[in-house]
Amino acid sequence: MVAILGLVWGSTFLVIEIALRGITPFWLAAARIGFAMLLTVGIWTLRGRKLFLTADRPWSRLALIGLLTSALPFALLSWGQQYVTSGFAGVCMAAVALLVLPMAHVFLPGERMTLRRTFGFVIGFAGVALLLGGEAFRSTGVVLEPLGRLACLGAAGCYAISSVVMRRLPPMDPIGIATVPLIFGTLMVVPLAWVVEGPPPLPAPQTILVLAFLGLVPTAGAHLLRVLVIRSAGPVFMSLTNYQVPMWSVLLGVLLLGEQMRTSLLFAMALILVGVAISQWGALTRLLRGSA
Repeated sequence: MVAILGLVWGSTFLVIEIALRGITPFWLAAARIGFAMLLTVGIWTLRGRKLFLTADRPWSRLALIGLLTSALPFALLSWGQQYVTSGFAGVCMAAVALLVLPMAHVFLPGERMTLRRTFGFVIGFAGVALLLGGEAFRSTGVVLEPLGRLACLGAAGCYAISSVVMRRLPPMDPIGIATVPLIFGTLMVVPLAWVVEGPPPLPAPQTILVLAFLGLVPTAGAHLLRVLVIRSAGPVFMSLTNYQVPMWSVLLGVLLLGEQMRTSLLFAMALILVGVAISQWGALTRLLRGSA
């Protein structure tokens, strides 16, 4: 599941760049969540719409997960990728693991930061600092590029927080956990898109197909896998996905979109991945042993 997520999410940023040629960013986010919500609701209905397995009814936390897993990060990524490359957006996702580590240490028993994890965190933080760089707050030809970078990093922060919140949920049906936050996310992002960008546009058929793909594969399908990994193995193990996401996003952006391969981007990606590798060495070793 971790391997599939890495490839699917690594290619998502390229598909978003293609979709932005035919639709505005907030309506892109709304369409993506809407398609995903319809698919997951269908699957959930076939399974009997099970959700709560105990007396606890954490509706507010499910709404928060909907905001942080879909509505807010999708809007931030769609807006930010107007001004940054798909490779940069992908590298930002590697920072999710670094953000999860200190939060898991505080909020999740059994996910403590050891000396090794702390060392990896420091190395990875250096990569994030290099990723931002001194040019992040200067004009580099595109006036809003610094804000686009901050939007992508903000999306990474949303994913990190939602992973910890999701792990702290009481026992619940995993399909229900994947579905209900998408319903909340749709209810949040559609009004936002309408207020900011006006009534929904009528995209070309080609754009509609791209939006459907975004909603059904990297959103609905990958979201179901993400829930299963987090609920079964925890958010820190889930961060193994981030080994692959930046490499796929950079590679596909260069090969298919003709984006420039900047040396600083490669160094930043290397530092982040080394930091995550050191901090997650135990989980990575168990994964390799399990596949042997």
